[in-house]
Amino acid sequence: MTSGVSFFSHLFSALESFTPPSTIALWVLAIAALIDYVIGDPWGWPHPVRVMGWAIARYQEIVFHYLKSATGQRLAGVFLGLGLVIGSGWVGWAIATGTTWIHAGLGIAVQSILLASCFAGRSLRSAAEDVMQPLSSGDLAQARTRLSFYVGRDTENLSEPEVLRAILETVTENATDGVMAPLFYALLGAALPGVGVVPLAIAYKAASTLDSMVGYKEAPYTHLGWFSAQMEDRLTWLPCRLVVLTLALLSRKPGYVWRICRRDAIADASPNSGWSECAYAAVLGVQVGGTNWYRGVAKHKPLLGEPIHVITPEQIYQALQLTRISFLLWLGLGLLGLSLWSEMVFSTGQLP
Repeated sequence: MTSGVSFFSHLFSALESFTPPSTIALWVLAIAALIDYVIGDPWGWPHPVRVMGWAIARYQEIVFHYLKSATGQRLAGVFLGLGLVIGSGWVGWAIATGTTWIHAGLGIAVQSILLASCFAGRSLRSAAEDVMQPLSSGDLAQARTRLSFYVGRDTENLSEPEVLRAILETVTENATDGVMAPLFYALLGAALPGVGVVPLAIAYKAASTLDSMVGYKEAPYTHLGWFSAQMEDRLTWLPCRLVVLTLALLSRKPGYVWRICRRDAIADASPNSGWSECAYAAVLGVQVGGTNWYRGVAKHKPLLGEPIHVITPEQIYQALQLTRISFLLWLGLGLLGLSLWSEMVFSTGQLP
């Protein structure tokens, strides 16, 4: 009996020693994508973003209580941004490394769950459907109420076309920072020796969470959130342009999509959300943007795209489908690259 246990122990150890990081990354990416597609983020389950949100909220309470000067708050904002992003990435790396050291299978399982928490594909679709369901049955008041859970604008007096525009803008803006950018950083981490798929994706998720919580120009976040907003803009810039390129190619009219983005997206105050929304609008042949109200104050966003068609639920589903196709395309190319890398590793007998 003892000899049998010893045999399997040595066997598992041998298998683990010949499991290159590229193979682990391949499995983690595939399983994480499947988890997000099938399960998403179950309500009430532990989530890294909740931990990040709690840390940000506690930190800002301390800063606002003790630091009153603009300089002090700006320095605190730098510390917050760098500390949370680097710290989240390091924790992700430590968890991935530690669980993989215990057992390759455990490492794959834990990393898959962590990485899936960075993807918001199913969450975006669920949010859109949650608002469109009462709208389809003629209950505009209920649709406005549900929309208020997902957007910052005032929803009490929105018409049905305005509700649909708000859904489409939310879906297309968050497609980049909620779905494609985390995948981009997961693939980048997989390509870097010693990093892995989880750390950079978790770090980006921290930057995105910071931007959504404190990255505002308005008080009281003017000074505390400036660094987080700038950092998230820069981290999202390249993935956003790659999303625009992907959508342009999928549309089979890349010149038109790029021209519309070059004409309209540059007018948006954000260097990324305008490009993301405009690319989808150009592909779908609709126009987004216009006047939104926030706490009773009107804010005008530039018009993006051409109003060839009115916005309908069908076009929102098309936008969601475009995001899914883009995600699968990037994922497929990433898995292909990792598979070739893994095959090369096994053929040479050297770990990357």
